[in-house]
Amino acid sequence: MAQPSWPAGPPGSPTGPWRSPAPPPGWPAARTPSGLFPSGPPPRPSRPTYREPHPVRSGALATGVAAGGVWLLAFGLLGADLRGYLWWTLLAGSVAWLVAVALVRWGDRGVAAGVAMVTAVGWSIAAAALAVQWAEAGDWPMW
Repeated sequence: MAQPSWPAGPPGSPTGPWRSPAPPPGWPAARTPSGLFPSGPPPRPSRPTYREPHPVRSGALATGVAAGGVWLLAFGLLGADLRGYLWWTLLAGSVAWLVAVALVRWGDRGVAAGVAMVTAVGWSIAAAALAVQWAEAGDWPMW
């Protein structure tokens, strides 16, 4: 029995049965790397990247959340019963949204986003309280 002849590789490469054979015809010679472990710097973008001229900062957002929360809490505490709480919350939320619109136009958008988020949460709490009272009593508590 004759020994198989293995093709010779580049100088210094292993030869013999432990060397992987050449791929079949029509198959790619090597796989394209996935990019999970990049081997070099990232490619430069072919076009410019858009950056926000006035980005929303987390500190401004937190300030808006705190200010909106104090605003709604102060007005919510003015109501003596559920009806009063709902009307005061509706009024305070409307004013807060107007202030948020003004802040978006002429002020800090981060604070405006925080105020708008807290107002939405406050109105949701008021709507949930309204729904629970209406479901339990069967009477619309707003008037």
